Amino acid sequence: MNLLFLGDLVGRAGRDVVVENLPQLRRILSLDFVVANVENAAGGFGITQKLCADLFAHGVDCATTGNHVWDQKETVGFIGSEPRLLRPLNFPMGTPGKGAGLFQTSRGKKILVANLMGRLFMDPLDDPFAAAEALLKTYRLGGNADAILFDFHAEATSEKMAFGHFVDGRASFVVGTHTHVPTADHMILEKGTAYQSDAGMCGDYDSVIGMEKTAPVLRFTKKLPTERLSPANGAGTLCGVLVETDDSTGLARRIEPVRVGGKLSAAMPKVTEAAIG
Repeated sequence: MNLLFLGDLVGRAGRDVVVENLPQLRRILSLDFVVANVENAAGGFGITQKLCADLFAHGVDCATTGNHVWDQKETVGFIGSEPRLLRPLNFPMGTPGKGAGLFQTSRGKKILVANLMGRLFMDPLDDPFAAAEALLKTYRLGGNADAILFDFHAEATSEKMAFGHFVDGRASFVVGTHTHVPTADHMILEKGTAYQSDAGMCGDYDSVIGMEKTAPVLRFTKKLPTERLSPANGAGTLCGVLVETDDSTGLARRIEPVRVGGKLSAAMPKVTEAAIG
């Protein structure tokens, strides 16, 4: 299978570049399933039901989030009725919504997507490692799940890397989100799990992690309160990661970056005959 993960969508620039390019990417890359982190899609803060529906209509199969999941008040009201929108699995019991979902592709393959949030320099949620361990007691790669993908939303690279090794051989792909900068460490770990510390963002890179530059620079240089941050709305870059899995094991065959438009250098993987089959 070919799985595409899109890094944090930030504001209109991020939404527009995904809506414009994803339908064509699904065809060119013979994509079986697309996951996007949408926690910054609504003006840089959270996600709305309308925006979520629009992204699903343009080719996103599952949406993950993170620490900004509740920034739009309406999210609490609709997340429970939208199984394709996930919040971190390690929120306390009783939190609205789900942290993981089992989805089926058009070819009948079952994909488990799980959203976790790290705890270093982040809100002190429940243990993400323990939450993943409990989930993997129910779902087994190559058994009742043909692919397993984890979005690990975290600040610390060390925590993301440790998690990748923790589930190595038991997941198809572990990808980090939250820092909005694509890392160059895409690789297949020792036991067959694809890994990248951060997928980057879909948004305007002529910015400070997707936000218009003036206010963030003043916060660092003057140490004074500024107006609320607002997304940069220049030309966006679609930034993500393609993982090809083995249909018999669910483990990764390859991992490659995908970048289209905007400021960053372009990257477009080639599709193998095995991936199409």
